[in-house]
Amino acid sequence: MKNTLKCFAVFLFFLKLNAQTSNDFEQIGYLLSDALLYSERYIIPITDAAVYQSSSGWILSPKKKEKWDFTLGIHTNVFFVPKKNRNFQIKNSDFQFFEVEGSTSATVPSALGNNDQIYLIGEIGGEQVRFETPQGINQETVIYPYLQVSLELPYGFEFIGRYSTKTKLKKGDYQVYGAGLKYNISQHFSNWEARKIHLAIATIYSKEDISFDFLDVNTSYGNLGINRINGLVDTWHFNFLMSKEFKKFDLNGNFILNNSRFEYLVNGPKGSIEGLIPVQDVINNLLTRIAKDKTNCIFEITGVYHIDKLALQSSFAFGKFANLNLGVQYQF
Repeated sequence: MKNTLKCFAVFLFFLKLNAQTSNDFEQIGYLLSDALLYSERYIIPITDAAVYQSSSGWILSPKKKEKWDFTLGIHTNVFFVPKKNRNFQIKNSDFQFFEVEGSTSATVPSALGNNDQIYLIGEIGGEQVRFETPQGINQETVIYPYLQVSLELPYGFEFIGRYSTKTKLKKGDYQVYGAGLKYNISQHFSNWEARKIHLAIATIYSKEDISFDFLDVNTSYGNLGINRINGLVDTWHFNFLMSKEFKKFDLNGNFILNNSRFEYLVNGPKGSIEGLIPVQDVINNLLTRIAKDKTNCIFEITGVYHIDKLALQSSFAFGKFANLNLGVQYQF
């Protein structure tokens, strides 16, 4: 009889333990759902901004050049961080797992915001989960340099290529590269050429890669391994360009229609919880829910001043955001 009671007690203990473990995994599920909600509000402003940063300064001139002319340029891109995209509101009612420590709501920075932080708290396995919210870049402008080349091809086509090394931001990294083709239209209209008016179209592809420190979450089962988040943006730019020559100065207008595909993922070292739950795979699968295509209309005004084989270029693009691009190009 005693042995039967002991076996029954052990059975009840493991049943309770299994129920507790099941409840803990359910709480981890809620935590990951909250992380998805937070990541959407945190990362999307800067990936939207990356499209503008990659759109500007591609074309020196719509004018047709001599065949095989090669140009090398050094550029600096300056993106003006808009105030309205620097923070967002969170409330306890937004979350299934987390709560704002000491309050029911708070204003927190997006990736474009400042370095303010608050604590979010929850509970798993009878232990408190507590972590600081991620910081933003804390910059009024985002500045990065890059190299650009162009090669005049037969029949009025021009190849353009761009590459930037990984630029270190205060709380992340940014990189852009891409290539495209321009085609001169005004070559078919001699009266436009005589009046020094040039028209062209261009199709350009660019890739933007933005990465940030994200949620360093420790639980009784180990670190979750979502400490780093990446935004990957594939953008197709369609340009219609017009310019007017004034001796050594060119004034260019550019209408840009682009379409961007966004992808988000967490990466970096996997957390110690991976032995129980493949957290990175789970959260990356969830992040596909916020990966939406977007279309932008951007207007760009460019001034170019020619000094022999040098060209000094300044481009200002505007729409939802504002972006300045400065370049020096040399024609070989």
